[in-house]
Amino acid sequence: MRRICVYCGARSGRGETYLDVARETARAIVRRGYGIVYGGGRVGLMGALADAAIAAGGEIIGVIPGSLADAEIAHAGITQLHVVDSMHARKALLTELSDAFIALPGGIGTMDELFEALTWRQLHIHDKPVGILNADGYYDPLLALLDRMFEEELLPASTRRLITVGNDIGSLLEKLAV
Repeated sequence: MRRICVYCGARSGRGETYLDVARETARAIVRRGYGIVYGGGRVGLMGALADAAIAAGGEIIGVIPGSLADAEIAHAGITQLHVVDSMHARKALLTELSDAFIALPGGIGTMDELFEALTWRQLHIHDKPVGILNADGYYDPLLALLDRMFEEELLPASTRRLITVGNDIGSLLEKLAV
């Protein structure tokens, strides 16, 4: 692995918990010698992730649609910023530039990106690991839903196994590296 794509929210969430998770994720990835690819924003968890990666001396590449960059939420201090035409182009370039994917807490956009990466892996469009950082149990309800899909025979076991889950970034990175 050379670069890990991190999906996370453009909002900070309640309190400092998820901001701390984003910062520690960046530091842990940089410590292991990997670069980070992310949504290119300077706000919310994305901004915290980028700022921590920069402070740790890591490579951080952003991919942002022009409409969001124009709204002045693009991060100007990152290693490289790609401005693309659409969200579809963003997700395609995030995938192209990355060797693995990690979802931190986030909203609908994070879920969209996570499930597209997972769907593309299921369809053999890529063969890159997809991980969920279940910080503070954030993803417990989603994981329960995926288990229910499996129990109801709407999700094959082979697809359910494509999702790697860790409760802390260190253990998740270890699992993804295997």
